[in-house]
Amino acid sequence: MNKNESKYFNTAIKMDEALLSLLEKKDFIYITVKEICEEAGVNRSTFYLHYENTADLLKETTQYILDKHFSYYNIEKKDMVVRLESCDRKELIFVTHEYLDPYLTFIKDNRRIFKLAIKQFQLMNMDEVYGKMFKYIFEPILVRFGVSEKERPYVIKFYLTGVFAIVMDWLENDCNDDMDFIIKVINDCVLGARDVDE
Repeated sequence: MNKNESKYFNTAIKMDEALLSLLEKKDFIYITVKEICEEAGVNRSTFYLHYENTADLLKETTQYILDKHFSYYNIEKKDMVVRLESCDRKELIFVTHEYLDPYLTFIKDNRRIFKLAIKQFQLMNMDEVYGKMFKYIFEPILVRFGVSEKERPYVIKFYLTGVFAIVMDWLENDCNDDMDFIIKVINDCVLGARDVDE
């Protein structure tokens, strides 16, 4: 990365973080370019050098959150799609330690951002993000497990809602419970891993 790219990247991060900070205090429609610039410590001309308007910044900020989240996993995005098609089916169970540890670590390290993304779910277009995840990740997995097309939306809704509910409770407790404990709870709930006395 050359000096100009580095400078651009650093300015973009400042802008993203400024917007996230402001979104915690007020609704997006009331956030001005002036406020973003003051929060980021840049001038208005710098803002308009990078973005046409605040909606452009919001779109980039959403991508910033997603990229930050994905950086916690030890796999390239393009490799993920190939892996879904060719790996052993056991590797497609996303409630394993391998997948949940980076997910929960991201949440714990970025509690503020995660809570904000949930609060501003529609505004940050997260439904589109989840739509893409369903199409490119969960749909191929469910196909490999032989889940019928009609059942897939219900199965994925059950899975995501359950995991999400556990994570939100953990987040409400400021992530105080040990991650290994939360992973075990998710595993037990999703995979039915509890021993039941007869």
